[in-house]
Amino acid sequence: MSLTTAARVRPAGQDHYSISEVASYTGLSAHTLRWYERIGLLNDVHRSHTGQRLYTDADLDWLDLIGKLRLTGMPVADMVRYAELVRAGDDTFTARIQLFREHREVVRQQIADLQSTLAVLDFKIDFYEGAASRCTP
Repeated sequence: MSLTTAARVRPAGQDHYSISEVASYTGLSAHTLRWYERIGLLNDVHRSHTGQRLYTDADLDWLDLIGKLRLTGMPVADMVRYAELVRAGDDTFTARIQLFREHREVVRQQIADLQSTLAVLDFKIDFYEGAASRCTP
């Protein structure tokens, strides 16, 4: 399952999810989840008395946001910077706004590029449908 799957259902739990449940829900591997934690993209994952990671609903919400940022192509370094700003507190709102404004411009350009590409595809489809209908007896 990928992050783009439309109808994801949160694992049934009581705000405590195993790494396998979170991996299934997000489409991320357990290795990636551990890496996110190691690089500071995912912070303070609680542990059971046996040392197993226990994710919370807040962690799932955070991973949903990270998934959206990944879909936009935001570099991991920028996502980590954002996570650091969030952890630093409300005094970082201006820096967070700037980070998102800059990335919004990148996303807008991606959308414009995709719209241009879609127009080319639509033109080619129309052209070939017209050509095919003229060739059909």
